[in-house]
Amino acid sequence: MNVVLKALDAESIRRLALRKVNFELNHEIEFPGEPIEHLFFVEEGMASMTTTFKDGSQVEVGMFGYESIMGVSALMGTKRSLNRIYTQIAGRGYSCGIEIGRKEFDLGGLFQSLALAYVQAQLVQTAQSAGCNIKHDVEQRLARWLLICADRAHNNTFIMPHEFLGDMLGCSRPSVSVAAKLLKDKGLISYTRGVITILDTARLEKTSCECYLVIKDHLDNYTEFDSGVGPDPAIAARNPRATAQTAGNSL
Repeated sequence: MNVVLKALDAESIRRLALRKVNFELNHEIEFPGEPIEHLFFVEEGMASMTTTFKDGSQVEVGMFGYESIMGVSALMGTKRSLNRIYTQIAGRGYSCGIEIGRKEFDLGGLFQSLALAYVQAQLVQTAQSAGCNIKHDVEQRLARWLLICADRAHNNTFIMPHEFLGDMLGCSRPSVSVAAKLLKDKGLISYTRGVITILDTARLEKTSCECYLVIKDHLDNYTEFDSGVGPDPAIAARNPRATAQTAGNSL
């Protein structure tokens, strides 16, 4: 279940007027220069946010899974998207109109706290990924990317052509092919006709760089963090177990 929706009380869920949505593979959610008209809360599946350049190339700068609020920047004043966001792994979730989301955000309650905490988690992910792409080799980066993808989607199998992986990692197709073969030869993944399956998560994690655990920790636990050094009492006080259960039952 989506982390944000699970944490909200029944009244907040009602005000958001959520609608069920299905995310098909390669479904375009945002595109540079286009208005942001909806918030999306992923329950299953995974989407990527990329920076697109004039020559048509792109590099991934963020991932969205069950922890996400896609379109969250619009709650803080962004009118038009700066990035492309599209579905990599098909799934489902909920949406609400952006004006409805802004009204709930402006109430200053738990939804606002969670949205801001999620933005912080996204910044950590983006910054860590940028540093990783410069510092670490392609094999480590591919292992990190596959692990994060699996965590966000709750799925160890993906349809991922080499060209696509090159875009995600900001490197050439030959470099990705070499890295994927290394992981395959070690028995960590299988890779046939663009379909990747993680076979040994524990060993793949050892192959990855430290960036994986940094990103995983923040995305998994951002509802409990304020400054990154401990739980946020304000969020905890407004988020008792009974409230979370009520919200979950209301969807």
